[in-house]
Amino acid sequence: MTKFKKGDLIEHVASTVGVAKKQAEDMVEAVLSFITSTLKRRDELTLTGFGTFLAKQRKGRMGINPKNPSEKVEIPPSIVPRFKAGKALKDAVK
Repeated sequence: MTKFKKGDLIEHVASTVGVAKKQAEDMVEAVLSFITSTLKRRDELTLTGFGTFLAKQRKGRMGINPKNPSEKVEIPPSIVPRFKAGKALKDAVK
C-alpha cells in the first residue's frame, strides 16, 4: 500500500489540469478550506458520486483510563468530522 500526501495531490492536479504547481496548490487549498469552513458551520457538503462530508455530534460516554483500567472516566460529547462514501466511490474501490 502506498501512502500519498498533499504534495502528491498537488502534483497530480498540476499535471492533469496543465497548470503550474503553485496554481494547483492554490486550488487544492481552496477546496480544503471550503470543506473545513462548511464543517465548522455544521453544514453538509455532498459531491455527487464521491461522497458527503458532514460534522456529527458524538454522544458523551463513560470510558476506561488506559493508565489505570479500574478507573472510569467520563468522555464529554464532541463534534467530529465524518465522510460517507458515495455509490460511485464504493463501486470503484470494490
